[in-house]
Amino acid sequence: MRIDLHTHTFFSDGELIPSELVRRAMFLEHNAIAITDHVDITNMDHVIPNIVKAVDLSTDYITVIPGIELTYVPPSKMDAAVKKARKLGAEIIVVHGETVTEPVTPGTNMATVRNPEIDILAHPGFITMEEAELAASNDVILEITGRAGHNITNGHVAKMALAAKAKMVVNSDAHAPDNLMDEKTAMRVALGAGLSEKEADKAVNITPYEKVKRFMK
Repeated sequence: MRIDLHTHTFFSDGELIPSELVRRAMFLEHNAIAITDHVDITNMDHVIPNIVKAVDLSTDYITVIPGIELTYVPPSKMDAAVKKARKLGAEIIVVHGETVTEPVTPGTNMATVRNPEIDILAHPGFITMEEAELAASNDVILEITGRAGHNITNGHVAKMALAAKAKMVVNSDAHAPDNLMDEKTAMRVALGAGLSEKEADKAVNITPYEKVKRFMK
């Protein structure tokens, strides 16, 4: 089983229209995919309703789940952005974490893990133990990413998550066709982050399935 909960289309900075992204994921034997284009308070009114339309592709392809990635949202405005995204139809809410490769506002990780309405903290960089423990208590999943650059700190994220008993998920953060990962590649990313075979299987297969099983065909 392969479920990817962090992908992008041309509604933000991805290369593909939703139908091609979904079909390519199906070809790689995915069972479900969340489309999570970049938004903030300025564009979510346009982007989310269009992503919601992509759910219709589930009739012909794999299960499609509408979501978004809140990106560079000021920490003080995070909770309001989450509420608005939910109202517009986002079923999976990812937050663009404090990756070491981009100047994300300090405090973004903390604002995310404090909010149990957020599903995934993406590529959280040098996440602290306090943040990881809050993620565990609020059921915010920490991402082990296949995205080049953001994946520099995968080992640190895995270490903190294991120590805090926080959930992990392996996502592609796909922006282009060759970014999508089949199950073998996703397992390799998880093992490369220092997870055991059992821990890797949980992050690649079990946790994402538990998150979206209510949508599955």
